[in-house]
Amino acid sequence: MLAEDSTLLREGLVRLLAEEGHQVLAAVGDGTALIREVEGRTPDIVVVDIRMPPTHTDEGLRAALEVRERRPEVGVLVLSQHVERSYAAQLPAAGAERVGYLLKDRVAQVEEFLDALERIRAGGAVLDPEVVRQLVIRTTHSDPPARLTPRERTVLEELAQGRTNTAIAQQLHLSLSAVEKNLHAVFDKFGLSHTTGYSRRVLAVLRCLES
Repeated sequence: MLAEDSTLLREGLVRLLAEEGHQVLAAVGDGTALIREVEGRTPDIVVVDIRMPPTHTDEGLRAALEVRERRPEVGVLVLSQHVERSYAAQLPAAGAERVGYLLKDRVAQVEEFLDALERIRAGGAVLDPEVVRQLVIRTTHSDPPARLTPRERTVLEELAQGRTNTAIAQQLHLSLSAVEKNLHAVFDKFGLSHTTGYSRRVLAVLRCLES
């Protein structure tokens, strides 16, 4: 299901997804309509613009959070025109699986957009790489992300996109052991080395967002 107030973008997404073999159950222009549609049918994923009518502030995000609360089995991908740090942190914090936050520019990169949808559907969490880069850049020297080496930051960026260790290794042309070594270093610097009961991968991304 899609929720986007721009008719042009909404219809473009409907056509793109249909051409790629996906079934679009509903395409609406506001968050209230999305919640109503989700109550009637259960999609695999909802794609939601953060800023929608009537105030064009955070209606889409609030609708996404309500969908997560009512139907936790539904994947949620929110789209934003710009990096909005507080919004990027809220959605993963509401549930570590099947969530994503992408900049709208990423939709034009069709393969990346479709890949993000597949990773969310499979249970992953996806953050736009530009979101992660800007969040890392904005941290101070006392923050854990600022203590990461350039390689560790790059691995963290790939981790935030929901990639597995094997996929990270392929993307960065590293050995699997090198990826695992860098991830262990990230977990250690974020104080997550001995964490149990939660996904350290998701917690590492959230720790970066909270810094």
